[in-house]
Amino acid sequence: MTPMLQAESVHDFTLKTIDGSGMPLSAYKGKVMLVVNTASQCGYTPQYTGLEAVSNKFKDRGLVVLGVPANNFGGQEPGTNEEIKTFCTRNYKVTFPMASKVSVKGGDEAPLFKYLSSVSGAPKWNFTKYLVGRDGKVIKRFDSGVAPESAELTSAIEAALK
Repeated sequence: MTPMLQAESVHDFTLKTIDGSGMPLSAYKGKVMLVVNTASQCGYTPQYTGLEAVSNKFKDRGLVVLGVPANNFGGQEPGTNEEIKTFCTRNYKVTFPMASKVSVKGGDEAPLFKYLSSVSGAPKWNFTKYLVGRDGKVIKRFDSGVAPESAELTSAIEAALK
């Protein structure tokens, strides 16, 4: 994996899928990405519904929503990857890609989130959304309170897809 300081874009990182296989983000070159740190026991957890709706609305135009579970804020993602996957599928019918649980801040912070934090600011809570252009560069960070289906976020997605 590329060290953060040498990374030029999100495409320089690899995560694991929620099932444990490799997920090189370079596979999404040419696509717009919405990278979201998620949690199953958060007041914002119902945003999974909006994320799925946004994914379905824009995926044919080149958007990939990527859920990245993390337990850094309030211990609100205590489950295993299998438990998280079951929860998301059963309760929110999530079909967009989900990564394995990582840390998004602190000493064990995942390299991808070190990069995202360095270029756009650290996540302040669960369901922080990073909009990434087709070139892998971060366009903008949206804090937790910005709903996935909000005009603010969907207009930014529309602009990035043009």
